[in-house]
Amino acid sequence: MRLLLVEDDLELSRRLSDRLRQSGFAVDLVTNAADAIEWPDLDQFAAIILDLGLPDGDGMQVIKRWRDLGVKVPVIILTARGGWEDKVEGLNRGADDFVVKPVRFEELLARLHALIRRFSGQADDLLNAGDVTIDIAAKSVKQGNKQITLSRQEFRLLHLFVRRAGHILPQSDILENLYALDEEREQNTIEVHVSRLRRKIGKEKITTIRGMGYRFEK
Repeated sequence: MRLLLVEDDLELSRRLSDRLRQSGFAVDLVTNAADAIEWPDLDQFAAIILDLGLPDGDGMQVIKRWRDLGVKVPVIILTARGGWEDKVEGLNRGADDFVVKPVRFEELLARLHALIRRFSGQADDLLNAGDVTIDIAAKSVKQGNKQITLSRQEFRLLHLFVRRAGHILPQSDILENLYALDEEREQNTIEVHVSRLRRKIGKEKITTIRGMGYRFEK
């Protein structure tokens, strides 16, 4: 899953991006309000983490602009502002959660998972399609009673397939969901990951729809 992190503190953004990537996310980083508002594919993100104190504007205006444009992606405000007035304003502007710095990464991650679950209509961290079960928080996969070991990108790919089981996923959509914009992308890497995933969970699970993409069979 891809996240957008809007944070102008370069050291904090580096540390937070690293921890989020280690937790299985692809992270795009923005350091100012203008770029955040004009980001080209906001609806491709699983969630957005937004700082309020940006060098060229207030994050409150950013989230209001996103909502005015129809952007529905869940947003967590992460800020040093801790007053109840800021929390009320942030939630009223369209934020889905409000976290005050400093915060333990584990709490932020738990809130992020909870937010993504709510947005996707999940009741817990378990995601199922057929005999495949993904524990999102634990980053583990079972097929029936068998534990499946996956690489980080294989897990991201399977998570995407299971979330959209039964639907055709074009390679372009898969690339957008698996990689941050500044990461190297090649179409044939998707074919490689799909091939490896098929070997681990069964080739019949992922159907190639020629000229259109792939479909995960329920």
